[in-house]
Amino acid sequence: MTIIRTVEELEALYGKPGEASLVKEIDHIIPEYAAFIEASPFVALATAGPEGLDCSPRGDLAGFIRIHDERTLMMPDRHGNNRADSLKNIIRDGRIGLLFLVPGSGTTLRVNGRASISVDPELCASFAVQGKAARSVTVIDVEAVYFQCARAIHRSELWNAEKHVDPKALPSPGQILARTSGAGIDGEAYDAAWPGRAKATMW
Repeated sequence: MTIIRTVEELEALYGKPGEASLVKEIDHIIPEYAAFIEASPFVALATAGPEGLDCSPRGDLAGFIRIHDERTLMMPDRHGNNRADSLKNIIRDGRIGLLFLVPGSGTTLRVNGRASISVDPELCASFAVQGKAARSVTVIDVEAVYFQCARAIHRSELWNAEKHVDPKALPSPGQILARTSGAGIDGEAYDAAWPGRAKATMW
């Protein structure tokens, strides 16, 4: 196996980036980029900490990440499993990366910056859904914003319903937990309880 070990070797293989790939990156949110943020119901959140890297899904109603101003985003944190891996990383490191997806669009939007976590009661309450305030709000100081070309979405046919996998063809969360817990968790019971548990704790 031949391994590339230097940036020079990599650049020799891939060449220099095109002009469009460079000029699209700016340090603030323009109206064109704001349109993607406001339409997006799903974000992949990347953070780093002493234990390593973390990439976590964040989903909510479209536009759930608020544009406070052209250099500041605010993202509510909802009910979850309380691992809080991303939030722990943010407290100890602060670097953050966001990848916004918009169903039906091949273009994605990337934001890099630094983040902090606010539990200001008024701010959390301003993100309330169904009467439930956000548990915390991640405040993101934007350092770089740019769109990602659509090749990955088109190659994967991500939005093509004919390519969607039947969930029943994959192991269920209960089946996975039964295996990883050494039969300590009743997988069938876990799966049976999930719809009710999700409905009660969605927000």
